[in-house]
Amino acid sequence: MACHEIAALRLGMMNILGLKDEAVRVHEINEIGQNVIAAPGPIRSLSEAKDFQSLIRFYEGSLTELEEKIASLGPTDPKLSYYRSLLILTKKVELELKSTFRNLNVLFNDLEEMHDLVHEIYPG
Repeated sequence: MACHEIAALRLGMMNILGLKDEAVRVHEINEIGQNVIAAPGPIRSLSEAKDFQSLIRFYEGSLTELEEKIASLGPTDPKLSYYRSLLILTKKVELELKSTFRNLNVLFNDLEEMHDLVHEIYPG
């Protein structure tokens, strides 16, 4: 479950970061499986993300299946602890993605402020 989401997230991040490591790409596709990555849906969309906002949105969407699986398990199901652990992992990754996006936006805005400061110090 979460292995597919993490592998697809890595593929999407490779797109955004401009990473061209074919060995990593093939490894992640093999982790997901050709049949899953070729099918329309959240995993494919996540793996093909072209910008950071889409990456976050597709990642959040891909977690719906995991949440549904957990909701369907009974309280004595032996796999419940495993799936809950996966949910914690995926939530942590989601929070890190959102934090990184916020930090990049702060940097973007700070660059304009620094640019303005340079012009204040050195007008003309």
